[in-house]
Amino acid sequence: MKFVLNEQYESQREWLEHLPQTFEHTGEIVYDARNQIRRINGLMVKRFHIPSLFNRIIYTYFRTPKAARAYQNGLYLLSHGISTPAPIAYLLDGTHLLRESYLITKESRLPHLMREFTLDYRPELDELIRPFARFTARMHNAKILHLDYSPGNILWDKISSTSPSVGTEKEDEYQFEVIDINRMCVGKEVSLQAGCKSMRRICARTSFFRIFADEYARVRGFDPIETEQTILYYRDRFWANGEKARYQYD
Repeated sequence: MKFVLNEQYESQREWLEHLPQTFEHTGEIVYDARNQIRRINGLMVKRFHIPSLFNRIIYTYFRTPKAARAYQNGLYLLSHGISTPAPIAYLLDGTHLLRESYLITKESRLPHLMREFTLDYRPELDELIRPFARFTARMHNAKILHLDYSPGNILWDKISSTSPSVGTEKEDEYQFEVIDINRMCVGKEVSLQAGCKSMRRICARTSFFRIFADEYARVRGFDPIETEQTILYYRDRFWANGEKARYQYD
């Protein structure tokens, strides 16, 4: 077993070290699909699914496991001013080969996902687009590319006198966080092509991307028309095979 704990959370060590034995019987399930997420003692604990035998060998000897990558990426994001739930620890369990892995983070207090914007469009949400474009551009300018930049992995809230502000990224009247960060590319320049391609999983209306591209291009010093055309090119390729009709974008 390998256990890595952020030194700021040393007080949590005892129960975290026993997660493989206690996970199934403690806390509250908040997500249960390929992976399972539980809220335990006020923290979010994600147990990754057991990999195939081949991947257990790969993750044991050749590649950093997902939980470890997500933990390391979380620290990297925060150190570069990009908000994500604070990483607390990760745990890798297995006798000879990796079997189960756990990621422990603080819980985000932002209540909204970008998914509700793209699937439940409301005109009043248009004011969110430019702040979101600036947040994305800042992340790319910091040489951070989220490889699963999808509506379910981007949280947001409108700032008010009662909104949380500590540890969140503020852009005008909105704040954003990214989650599910085990798949990222960091430390390399994010090109126009790479940045636009990363938007392909957000199946929003063309009007959304027209506004987004204009602001994103302004911050990054790109041509706005080329930026818009490139984003739409990758969006259309990704959402081919009937998805276009299902999401009804114009």
